[in-house]
Amino acid sequence: MFPSDFVYEFFTLLVILDPIATVPVFLAVTYGLPWREALKVALAALSVAFGILTAFIFLGLEFLKVLDIPTPSFQLAGSFILFTLGLSMVTGKMHEEIAKMPANASIMERSIYPLAMPSIAGAGAILTVVMLSDNNARVMAEQLQTTFVVLLCLSIHLATFMAGGLIIRYVGMIGIQVITRVFGLMICSIAVSGMVIAIKESFGI
Repeated sequence: MFPSDFVYEFFTLLVILDPIATVPVFLAVTYGLPWREALKVALAALSVAFGILTAFIFLGLEFLKVLDIPTPSFQLAGSFILFTLGLSMVTGKMHEEIAKMPANASIMERSIYPLAMPSIAGAGAILTVVMLSDNNARVMAEQLQTTFVVLLCLSIHLATFMAGGLIIRYVGMIGIQVITRVFGLMICSIAVSGMVIAIKESFGI
């Protein structure tokens, strides 16, 4: 079980949520939007991600138990989904999918997939908050602390998203595609690592 320490939880979640890695996805889904509209997409995506992570903080472990899903199996499935996202970024398919999005797409249509989930609230983040807020060992105050840490980390996401607007001015869409492919490769690597860990835990290796 992870220690219930504010600093430990903050840095653990900051690394797992990785605000920098989600910037290319944000830039792709908001390309061509006015600054105010891009801000609305960022806030909507972060609100959805916060809702998902908060739900798993308080109910996640019980949810997995009710469905009889071992955490390694959940991690393996989530890592596979994350891998497909990374692969779509590397091959450019993500940009193709986003390009098909109608110009009048709503804020929620732009913010939920692939930004809010699985880019922000992915399998790694969900499993981490479940472990940090273990329903069997944590009191309500400790779970509220984890919730606050999540909120703090997501506020850093917002800052990086807004800073990302400066990037697009200098690199343009071609630059974004290059950055997206590089980060896609990193995401694929993280996903494969998650799969290996899940498989090892499943077979007790």
